[in-house]
Amino acid sequence: MNTVLEHRNWRYATKKFDPAKKVSDADLETLLEATRLSASSYGLQPYHVFVITDSEIREQLKPASWGQTQITDASHVIVFANVTDFGEELVDDYLANVSETRNIPTDGLQGYSDFMKSKLMDLPADVKSQWSAKQVYIAFSNLMQAAAELKIDTCPMEGFEADKYNEILGLTEKNLNAAVVLPIGYRSEEDATQHLPKVRKSKEELFTHI
Repeated sequence: MNTVLEHRNWRYATKKFDPAKKVSDADLETLLEATRLSASSYGLQPYHVFVITDSEIREQLKPASWGQTQITDASHVIVFANVTDFGEELVDDYLANVSETRNIPTDGLQGYSDFMKSKLMDLPADVKSQWSAKQVYIAFSNLMQAAAELKIDTCPMEGFEADKYNEILGLTEKNLNAAVVLPIGYRSEEDATQHLPKVRKSKEELFTHI
């Protein structure tokens, strides 16, 4: 089987993790670097990623996650939080990074700065939040697929109470909102779902070539 497809057929939404098996520091660093290298609109990366290992915090998050055991049994819990509102500093900070990384004078980036600000700054706050949440899912998907390549299990989760996460992790005061959660680790032999065939739409249903 094509290696790209093999990884995607191997992975599944792990329902039961083996709490005794931990992701190594080296593999975790690889996953986080894959996340950092993800694409985002304009390259702005309007989100922050929290890597949670603290058992007490995870016990607090579990009831806010509908009691799902992945939160406490997985090796790590990754919380992706989108920026809920922003001003020109989002663009300015990014272009300062561009200037330093690529050795380009900031004056040479003014046109791009003006363009981005013209597209983003006048958006209503709720639309800004929706836009930044969309960017989260690009990075989230990159982490999940990188994990599959390393044969590290994951469970993408939207089944949680974002307001409770925001409170427990102190996100609101940081202008952040918990958008999606990804426990990572290794599947338990007792997880029966690992043996089930994938259920997906057929190519004919899903794709249209024009």
